[in-house]
Amino acid sequence: MNTPVRNTPPQSAQVSDAEIRRLVTEYLARHPDQAERLRPFTDALATGEHMTDRRTVPGHVTVGAFVVDADGRLLQIAHKALGRWLNPGGHTEPEDASLADAARRELREETGLDDHRVRLLGDPVLPLAIDVHGIPANPAKGEPEHWHFDFRYAFRLTEPAATAAVELQLEEVDAHRWLPFEQADLGPDTARLAAVLESDSDYGTPDNGTATGAVAASVTNDAPARS
Repeated sequence: MNTPVRNTPPQSAQVSDAEIRRLVTEYLARHPDQAERLRPFTDALATGEHMTDRRTVPGHVTVGAFVVDADGRLLQIAHKALGRWLNPGGHTEPEDASLADAARRELREETGLDDHRVRLLGDPVLPLAIDVHGIPANPAKGEPEHWHFDFRYAFRLTEPAATAAVELQLEEVDAHRWLPFEQADLGPDTARLAAVLESDSDYGTPDNGTATGAVAASVTNDAPARS
C-alpha cells in the first residue's frame, strides 16, 4: 500500500500510541489465538505512530459497536459508500478520552442511541474484539487502499428495539435492521459476543418482563421517500 503525503500535522489525540500498544498486548495475552488475525496491525504498531489519525497508512485505528437487544438481535446499518450492512462505528476523534468513548460517540452520531439507551458490556476498557479488514481506495477523498484496525465494544439496548428511536446519519447510511446476532456474519466474534451476553444478568429479559421467544430480522428503510 502506498503512503500519501501528509500535508498537515496530526491533531494531538487523548488516546496515545502507547495506550493502543498496551491494549493490544493485553488483548493478545487473553486471546493468543488472535495473533495471526492481528498480524497486519501488530506489524504496523511496531514502527507506526499517530495510529488514531485517519491519514495514517498502511492502516489506522477505528472503533465499532455491537448493539444487541433483549431478544439477541444485533443492530446493523446500511452503508451507502460500501454498499454493505455494517455495525455502527468509524474513526476516532482527538477529543475521545478512550476507545470505548469513541465507540459510544460513533454509536450516538450514527444512530442516535446515547448512554441513556445502551449499556456497555464486559470490560470497560479492553474491547470485546479487534478486527483487521481492508478498505478500498477512495480517490474522491484522496485515500489509498488501507487497513482499519477496528476495536469493537459490545452494548446492550436497555429499551425494546420496537420503540427505540434510531436516527441515522442519512448522508452515509439509509436503513437499519435488527437481526439475530448469530446470523450477522461476525465470524470469530460471534462466540465472544455470545459469551459476554450470557454473562449479562439482564440478557434475555425484555423490559416488559416477559420471556423472549424466536425472533426474526427486521429492516427499516430510513431514507426519505422520493417524490
